[in-house]
Amino acid sequence: MLTQTWAMLVDAYRELCARKLFWITLGLSGLVVAIFAMLGLNEKGIAVLWWTIPVDEFNSTLMNKTTFYKLVFQGLGVGIWLTWVAAILALISTAGFFPSLMESGAIEVHLSKPIGRWRMFLTRYFTGLLFVALQVGVFTLMSFVVLGARGGLWEPRVFLAIPIVITFFSYIYCVSVLIGVMTRSAIAAILLTILFWFMLYILNTTDTVLLGFSGGRERVVEARAARIERMERNTRLQLIEAKKVEAGEEAAVEYSPTDEEIVAAMPVIARERASQESDQSALKSLQFWSGMMFKVKTVLPKTAETTQLLDRWLVKPEETAKLQSKAEADQQERQEEHGGPAMSQEAIVAKLRDRPVWWIVGTSLGFEAVLMALAGFVFVRRDY
Repeated sequence: MLTQTWAMLVDAYRELCARKLFWITLGLSGLVVAIFAMLGLNEKGIAVLWWTIPVDEFNSTLMNKTTFYKLVFQGLGVGIWLTWVAAILALISTAGFFPSLMESGAIEVHLSKPIGRWRMFLTRYFTGLLFVALQVGVFTLMSFVVLGARGGLWEPRVFLAIPIVITFFSYIYCVSVLIGVMTRSAIAAILLTILFWFMLYILNTTDTVLLGFSGGRERVVEARAARIERMERNTRLQLIEAKKVEAGEEAAVEYSPTDEEIVAAMPVIARERASQESDQSALKSLQFWSGMMFKVKTVLPKTAETTQLLDRWLVKPEETAKLQSKAEADQQERQEEHGGPAMSQEAIVAKLRDRPVWWIVGTSLGFEAVLMALAGFVFVRRDY
């Protein structure tokens, strides 16, 4: 049994290596690491070999060299290359695995052997994931060397990128497998999977925007409540002082201004309270839709949150404290210029980091298990 499974895995691996796109992707990974190695950090900004690109957000006054290389690896290496460009190339390479197997003449050769269909299906599926495993493994190993040589950081947590990216790709690949098994078309598998992936991107962007506006509106509500309380307290003291002058010390001690008197003495309080009610209503609406988006995402794979786990485990919040403080100051300045509640990046990051790993990975793998069970059922029950 193990010999047969290993033979199928080796056969599929040879088919994988025979594809030119596999080696093209591997070569491009080396190019990305080379670009990664050319980057540096100084007081003015980002250094590229002998040239300096002035960047206010990235310089040695806001972060040290090790943090810079961590962020570049997470943002450029994982965030852009592995989870977008390389993932699309991997999807194109693996989308034809099942359609080509199910073609007339190809499947009969495999079915003529004493191999169970479920074992054949799962072996083929994990071979597709092997494409990503090899690409990510090589890229991460080269990046690990660059981090050590250029940044003086020999960080083993960099290798967490391997299971994280493989898990991320498996969310997308299971959709491709299901479509490929049902349609027997690699083109349909590629196009519909990318469409599904784009839908996940839209949902994630909407979720992030709602979190940001909710956080911004919360700060507006809190600030207005503090302002109303301060105005009420100051007006109450003024009325008590006026009572003291009018009726004497004893009368002022027993005097407690009513709410109507406070509003009559300071009419702006009534307008602030009306605005507060409007803000609270808007906040409840934003929180409602944010909660609905959370429920929708619960049953779907969390591609963005899964890759962001590397940022959560690799880069500590205190390492980017100065960078975040500057970003918050710039955001506050934009808010004052344009008015209205701005998205709170700090609130977004905090809420995303609070989401448990079991929800991010567990529910996503549950979605994958359902689709794989359906794809396997179709593959096993189909007449060839």
